[in-house]
Amino acid sequence: MHIPTLTQARAYLDEANRLNPGPWHSHSLYVAEGAKLIATRHSDLDPDAAFVLGMLHDIGRRCGVTSMRHVIDGYNFLRDEGYADSARICMTHSFPIKDTQMIFGAWDCSKDELKFVDDYLANIEYNDYDRLLQLCDTIALPSGFCLMEKRFIDVALRYGVSEHIVPKWQKYLDLQTYFSEKIGRSIYEVLPKVVENTFRF
Repeated sequence: MHIPTLTQARAYLDEANRLNPGPWHSHSLYVAEGAKLIATRHSDLDPDAAFVLGMLHDIGRRCGVTSMRHVIDGYNFLRDEGYADSARICMTHSFPIKDTQMIFGAWDCSKDELKFVDDYLANIEYNDYDRLLQLCDTIALPSGFCLMEKRFIDVALRYGVSEHIVPKWQKYLDLQTYFSEKIGRSIYEVLPKVVENTFRF
Protein backbone atom coordinates (compact mmCIF):
# COMPACT_ATOMS: atom_id res chain seq x y z
CA MET A 1 0.00 0.00 0.00
CA HIS A 2 1.08 3.57 -0.63
CA ILE A 3 0.88 4.88 2.93
CA PRO A 4 3.38 6.61 5.22
CA THR A 5 5.28 4.80 7.91
CA LEU A 6 3.90 5.14 11.42
CA THR A 7 6.69 7.60 12.26
CA GLN A 8 5.90 9.76 9.24
CA ALA A 9 2.16 9.59 9.92
CA ARG A 10 2.70 10.78 13.49
CA ALA A 11 4.86 13.63 12.20
CA TYR A 12 2.14 14.67 9.73
CA LEU A 13 -0.52 14.55 12.45
CA ASP A 14 1.59 16.52 14.94
CA GLU A 15 2.35 19.17 12.33
CA ALA A 16 -1.32 19.42 11.39
CA ASN A 17 -2.29 19.84 15.03
CA ARG A 18 0.19 22.69 15.40
CA LEU A 19 -1.26 24.35 12.30
CA ASN A 20 -4.89 23.91 13.38
CA PRO A 21 -5.27 22.59 16.92
CA GLY A 22 -8.65 21.19 17.84
CA PRO A 23 -10.65 18.14 18.96
CA TRP A 24 -10.23 16.62 15.49
CA HIS A 25 -6.73 15.57 16.58
CA SER A 26 -7.79 13.32 19.47
CA HIS A 27 -10.71 12.07 17.35
CA SER A 28 -8.17 10.97 14.72
CA LEU A 29 -6.16 9.03 17.29
CA TYR A 30 -9.26 7.18 18.48
CA VAL A 31 -10.28 6.43 14.89
CA ALA A 32 -6.80 4.98 14.37
CA GLU A 33 -6.98 2.87 17.52
CA GLY A 34 -10.44 1.56 16.64
CA ALA A 35 -9.39 0.72 13.10
CA LYS A 36 -6.39 -1.22 14.37
CA LEU A 37 -8.39 -3.15 16.98
CA ILE A 38 -11.01 -4.21 14.45
CA ALA A 39 -8.45 -4.94 11.71
CA THR A 40 -6.51 -7.20 14.11
CA ARG A 41 -9.50 -9.54 14.06
CA HIS A 42 -10.19 -9.23 10.31
CA SER A 43 -8.40 -11.81 8.19
CA ASP A 44 -7.87 -9.53 5.18
CA LEU A 45 -6.73 -6.29 6.81
CA ASP A 46 -3.34 -5.12 8.09
CA PRO A 47 -3.76 -3.61 11.58
CA ASP A 48 -0.75 -1.31 11.23
CA ALA A 49 -1.96 0.01 7.88
CA ALA A 50 -5.44 0.55 9.36
CA PHE A 51 -3.89 2.54 12.22
CA VAL A 52 -1.98 4.83 9.86
CA LEU A 53 -5.04 5.35 7.68
CA GLY A 54 -7.06 6.25 10.76
CA MET A 55 -4.49 8.75 11.97
CA LEU A 56 -4.54 10.56 8.64
CA HIS A 57 -8.20 10.39 7.58
CA ASP A 58 -8.80 14.02 8.68
CA ILE A 59 -5.35 15.39 7.84
CA GLY A 60 -7.01 17.99 5.62
CA ARG A 61 -7.82 19.82 8.84
CA ARG A 62 -4.21 21.02 8.68
CA CYS A 63 -5.42 23.71 6.27
CA GLY A 64 -7.58 25.46 8.86
CA VAL A 65 -11.12 25.48 10.15
CA THR A 66 -13.21 24.23 7.25
CA SER A 67 -16.23 22.04 6.64
CA MET A 68 -16.31 19.42 3.88
CA ARG A 69 -13.36 20.77 1.95
CA HIS A 70 -11.14 18.97 4.46
CA VAL A 71 -11.63 15.82 2.37
CA ILE A 72 -10.16 17.56 -0.68
CA ASP A 73 -7.37 19.24 1.26
CA GLY A 74 -6.38 15.93 2.84
CA TYR A 75 -6.52 14.11 -0.48
CA ASN A 76 -4.37 16.73 -2.22
CA PHE A 77 -1.81 16.85 0.60
CA LEU A 78 -1.22 13.10 0.80
CA ARG A 79 -1.40 12.61 -2.98
CA ASP A 80 1.30 15.24 -3.40
CA GLU A 81 3.36 13.47 -0.73
CA GLY A 82 3.13 10.26 -2.78
CA TYR A 83 0.69 8.32 -0.59
CA ALA A 84 -2.22 7.44 -2.86
CA ASP A 85 -3.92 4.97 -0.51
CA SER A 86 -3.92 7.38 2.43
CA ALA A 87 -5.15 10.14 0.12
CA ARG A 88 -7.99 7.86 -0.94
CA ILE A 89 -9.19 7.46 2.66
CA CYS A 90 -9.25 11.23 3.08
CA MET A 91 -11.73 11.27 0.23
CA THR A 92 -13.85 8.22 1.06
CA HIS A 93 -14.19 8.35 4.85
CA SER A 94 -17.14 10.77 4.79
CA PHE A 95 -19.15 8.90 2.16
CA PRO A 96 -20.59 5.54 3.21
CA ILE A 97 -23.00 6.33 0.38
CA LYS A 98 -21.34 7.69 -2.76
CA ASP A 99 -23.36 10.88 -2.93
CA THR A 100 -21.77 14.26 -2.23
CA GLN A 101 -25.14 15.69 -1.21
CA MET A 102 -25.35 13.26 1.73
CA ILE A 103 -23.04 15.18 4.01
CA PHE A 104 -22.99 16.74 7.43
CA GLY A 105 -21.75 20.30 7.07
CA ALA A 106 -21.34 22.35 3.91
CA TRP A 107 -19.34 22.21 0.70
CA ASP A 108 -16.94 25.12 1.18
CA CYS A 109 -15.13 24.50 -2.09
CA SER A 110 -15.39 25.45 -5.75
CA LYS A 111 -17.74 23.80 -8.24
CA ASP A 112 -14.76 22.24 -9.98
CA GLU A 113 -13.51 20.76 -6.71
CA LEU A 114 -16.93 19.35 -5.92
CA LYS A 115 -17.12 17.81 -9.40
CA PHE A 116 -13.74 16.24 -8.78
CA VAL A 117 -15.05 14.58 -5.61
CA ASP A 118 -18.17 13.39 -7.46
CA ASP A 119 -16.09 11.90 -10.27
CA TYR A 120 -13.59 10.34 -7.88
CA LEU A 121 -16.25 8.55 -5.87
CA ALA A 122 -18.07 7.41 -8.99
CA ASN A 123 -14.95 5.76 -10.39
CA ILE A 124 -13.75 3.67 -7.45
CA GLU A 125 -15.01 0.54 -5.75
CA TYR A 126 -14.88 0.64 -1.98
CA ASN A 127 -12.66 -1.89 -0.24
CA ASP A 128 -12.68 -2.91 3.40
CA TYR A 129 -10.21 -0.18 4.37
CA ASP A 130 -12.63 2.44 3.02
CA ARG A 131 -15.50 0.80 4.89
CA LEU A 132 -13.49 0.37 8.09
CA LEU A 133 -12.54 4.04 8.25
CA GLN A 134 -16.12 5.08 7.53
CA LEU A 135 -17.20 2.93 10.46
CA CYS A 136 -14.50 4.08 12.86
CA ASP A 137 -15.11 7.72 12.01
CA THR A 138 -18.60 7.35 13.40
CA ILE A 139 -17.81 5.52 16.64
CA ALA A 140 -15.02 7.82 17.85
CA LEU A 141 -15.61 11.04 19.76
CA PRO A 142 -12.61 13.19 20.73
CA SER A 143 -13.04 11.70 24.22
CA GLY A 144 -13.11 8.05 23.13
CA PHE A 145 -15.29 5.33 21.67
CA CYS A 146 -19.05 5.43 21.97
CA LEU A 147 -22.21 3.79 20.73
CA MET A 148 -22.77 4.82 17.15
CA GLU A 149 -26.13 6.33 18.03
CA LYS A 150 -24.48 8.82 20.38
CA ARG A 151 -22.20 9.97 17.58
CA PHE A 152 -25.23 10.36 15.32
CA ILE A 153 -26.75 12.79 17.81
CA ASP A 154 -23.45 14.59 18.37
CA VAL A 155 -23.10 15.29 14.64
CA ALA A 156 -26.77 16.17 14.15
CA LEU A 157 -26.62 18.72 16.97
CA ARG A 158 -23.62 20.39 15.37
CA TYR A 159 -24.71 20.32 11.74
CA GLY A 160 -28.46 19.84 11.76
CA VAL A 161 -30.48 17.24 9.87
CA SER A 162 -31.69 16.80 6.31
CA GLU A 163 -33.70 14.37 4.23
CA HIS A 164 -30.48 12.37 3.76
CA ILE A 165 -29.86 11.62 7.41
CA VAL A 166 -31.86 8.40 7.81
CA PRO A 167 -30.33 6.52 4.82
CA LYS A 168 -26.87 7.64 5.90
CA TRP A 169 -27.45 6.43 9.45
CA GLN A 170 -28.76 3.14 8.07
CA LYS A 171 -25.60 2.71 6.02
CA TYR A 172 -23.44 3.22 9.11
CA LEU A 173 -25.51 0.64 10.99
CA ASP A 174 -25.01 -1.73 8.05
CA LEU A 175 -21.24 -1.20 8.36
CA GLN A 176 -21.44 -2.04 12.05
CA THR A 177 -23.20 -5.30 11.22
CA TYR A 178 -20.79 -6.05 8.36
CA PHE A 179 -17.66 -5.75 10.49
CA SER A 180 -19.21 -7.51 13.47
CA GLU A 181 -19.85 -10.47 11.18
CA LYS A 182 -16.35 -10.24 9.69
CA ILE A 183 -14.68 -10.43 13.11
CA GLY A 184 -17.15 -12.85 14.67
CA ARG A 185 -18.26 -10.59 17.52
CA SER A 186 -19.73 -7.17 18.13
CA ILE A 187 -17.31 -4.39 17.28
CA TYR A 188 -18.09 -2.93 20.70
CA GLU A 189 -16.52 -5.96 22.36
CA VAL A 190 -13.09 -5.00 21.02
CA LEU A 191 -13.24 -1.24 21.72
CA PRO A 192 -12.28 -0.03 25.21
CA LYS A 193 -14.53 2.03 27.49
CA VAL A 194 -17.48 2.29 25.10
CA VAL A 195 -19.98 2.15 27.97
CA GLU A 196 -18.10 4.67 30.11
CA ASN A 197 -17.64 7.16 27.31
CA THR A 198 -21.15 6.79 25.97
CA PHE A 199 -22.80 7.33 29.32
CA ARG A 200 -20.05 9.46 30.88
CA PHE A 201 -19.33 7.60 34.09
